[in-house]
Amino acid sequence: MRCLLFCFCLISFMACQPENSFVAEETTDFDDVDNGLQSYFNSFENEARMRGQEIDLSEYNLTASIEEIHEDGVAGTCSFGSNIPNTIVIDRQFWINSSPNRREMVVFHELGHCVLGQGHRDDQNQNGICLSIMNSGLAGCSVAYNSQNKDYYLDELFGAD
Repeated sequence: MRCLLFCFCLISFMACQPENSFVAEETTDFDDVDNGLQSYFNSFENEARMRGQEIDLSEYNLTASIEEIHEDGVAGTCSFGSNIPNTIVIDRQFWINSSPNRREMVVFHELGHCVLGQGHRDDQNQNGICLSIMNSGLAGCSVAYNSQNKDYYLDELFGAD
């Protein structure tokens, strides 16, 4: 009898729980943004939101593409100014040969320029590890953006305390 009562209580408790208790990430289709970059743009907005910033990339009149960049060692660019739309270009060879983490880091770096208005920061720790996702790539520090330290870099990017 006790077992039956326990099962009834357990079923009653479970029936009151929401079917899906996690908050889904919001997704948007961005005009003038390459399909391969769409999920990274959505992720940028969601990462900002998790750090208390509401960023709507559709308000920035961004264009973004994956195409060949003819400058050696350049994975991405952000061009912006009063007379031109904010334009992000990610190098096709970089894109083909990179992991999702590396792609995300470069897309977020370029959005850091075009959307957050950030410049390069080449600080590094005593082990030569870059302390910012906004490093120039020219200071000789190693980029260590991965699943273990991603939160550190994104907190730094979005200015979270």
